[in-house]
Amino acid sequence: MFQHPKMRYVYCGIDSHKDTHTAVILNCFFEKLAEFTFKNVPSDFENFLTKANRQKSKDISIVFGLEDVSAYGRNLAVYLHSKGYSVKHVNSSLVAHERNSLNTLHKSDSFDGECAARVLINRLDFLPQFNPYDKFWTLSKLVRRRNSLMKTGMGLKNQLHDYVMQHYPSYKKWFPNIDSKSCLVFFEKYPSPFKLEGVTQDDIVELFKKECKKISYKDEKAKLILDCVTKDGYSKVEHQEFIDEVIISTVKELKNVIAETKEVEKLIKEFLPQFGYKLQSMRGIDDIAAANLINEIGDIDRFSNAAKLSRYAGISPVSYSSGKTDLQFANERGNRKLNGILFKIAVTLCNTGGKHKRLTNPIFYDYYKKKISEGKTSKQAFKCVQRRLVNIIFSMMKNKTEYQNPPTRNLEG
Repeated sequence: MFQHPKMRYVYCGIDSHKDTHTAVILNCFFEKLAEFTFKNVPSDFENFLTKANRQKSKDISIVFGLEDVSAYGRNLAVYLHSKGYSVKHVNSSLVAHERNSLNTLHKSDSFDGECAARVLINRLDFLPQFNPYDKFWTLSKLVRRRNSLMKTGMGLKNQLHDYVMQHYPSYKKWFPNIDSKSCLVFFEKYPSPFKLEGVTQDDIVELFKKECKKISYKDEKAKLILDCVTKDGYSKVEHQEFIDEVIISTVKELKNVIAETKEVEKLIKEFLPQFGYKLQSMRGIDDIAAANLINEIGDIDRFSNAAKLSRYAGISPVSYSSGKTDLQFANERGNRKLNGILFKIAVTLCNTGGKHKRLTNPIFYDYYKKKISEGKTSKQAFKCVQRRLVNIIFSMMKNKTEYQNPPTRNLEG
């Protein structure tokens, strides 16, 4: 007797949360067999699995689909995989689409679990298999940690700028970067001009020599600081000593965040060789850019060709055809983070860099100028550069090859 392959399974959709998970089991005809809610602790996983196996006969297998396999649901996914079960990742957007397609306002953990099971039935052969030994998951944690530190650091820099601008309106003249070591050392020692009373140029130079050994033009910088403070003038505000302490505290926190960021970046650099990619061989792609690319692209084997990767990144245009109408529009969807990373790299490749302002990549620059000469806007030309960049990155990751950088040249050349 013929049996459809999907009849060989029962389907367990799991809606995972911090404290509990809700599992709903359906057969291939979308009939609900059981529902369980259990704690998100390893000791409860075995009991859940025993109950789930009671919902099937001996010749039927059970397949699990989790909406989340990287955070709250990861421990359960690892446990199920260790027991030899098939575990699929059911993307949350697919669950949401399934819920919306049922034309109901109802939403609960039970309903989300059922929707995950329905997606599992419909897309069994297309959903990605969970991999508990996923180096991409580890990299995502490192990248996420760095992004969090960068966001915190940006907020602290904005706060520090607001504070010191009240006392040192011309500070940008001697400290272009507010997070530079010399800047932080100075404002930690002299949070307001009142702390400079009686301080000489030699005192500031000595501070820089002691704390910032690599800084050049110490004498000129110290003189500029004192001259600008004298020229701008200053007036003491009420409770100035408390304002000074706030600035000092902000500087200390910013210094800690900068140090932590460097440590995470060091870990990223040490972890990247796990993938075997040589993306950093291309000028314009450093360790962080490479990590961001790998994190957003994931396993390159997911894409059979560069065109699919381009569509995933939202670079390839979207076609709209109906009857005799055939139009193309810029793709505003896709992976916007990946799109942004590729755009930044494309801009870097077409720009000049270094002390002598030499072109980073003359081939990409010439290609960009060619598109401009064809009447494309700068935005459209960069989109073309991104598309060519995708072809190269796809090949480098697929074959784990190095990029052969062209000789640099001056912009005039």
